[in-house]
Amino acid sequence: MTVTPLSPSASTGPRRERKKRQTRDALIAAGLELFETKGYEHTAVREITDTVDVSERTFFRYFASKEDLALSFISEAARGLVDALAARPPGEDPLTALRAALRDQMGRISTSEGSSSGDLHSYVSVIKIIEKTPSLLAAQLRYTHDHNDEIVRVLAEREGVDLATDLRPRILAATFGALVFLANRDWRANGDASIEAMMASVDAYADQLGPALSGHWGSQAG
Repeated sequence: MTVTPLSPSASTGPRRERKKRQTRDALIAAGLELFETKGYEHTAVREITDTVDVSERTFFRYFASKEDLALSFISEAARGLVDALAARPPGEDPLTALRAALRDQMGRISTSEGSSSGDLHSYVSVIKIIEKTPSLLAAQLRYTHDHNDEIVRVLAEREGVDLATDLRPRILAATFGALVFLANRDWRANGDASIEAMMASVDAYADQLGPALSGHWGSQAG
């Protein structure tokens, strides 16, 4: 049998991409560590690059700014959620599909050890850093606002509704985003950093969504 050798481009291509990913992950890991120890506002790009032993020029090949690095995990997680939602079985109702897609995405995060932009520890660290940094919190809210339409579009496509006339996809996407925010806050406060605990918090809020939106809640019931 004759073995055809790989061309230089075929053999070096994957290696080059792997090296680029390793450099990107190293920059994210260094950035998060410095943000945690020194504070986001007091960390310079030069300190991140010195930690990784690369040039600032290399940094800016991967990230537009320090803010871009800090939010990179959020943007990747958001894209992962959109993909997971699009892949859910069409028979699932919208809220069920969103809950399952979030569980799928968080499951991928929890098994992504070794990738600094995709492991559970980084997820928790990023959320904490964002919450105590006003400029990052504003940037996250801006990113969520700008990219929420992706979730809305997938919801509309799954249900076969027209976004021009049907408000339900937008309402559900906005409501689910707020629900996840509340669940994340409770999850981190209870001291259990597991994905199971996080999803239990999401489920607790999601289960009360219907009762919260219809009818009286207490002494006025009935």
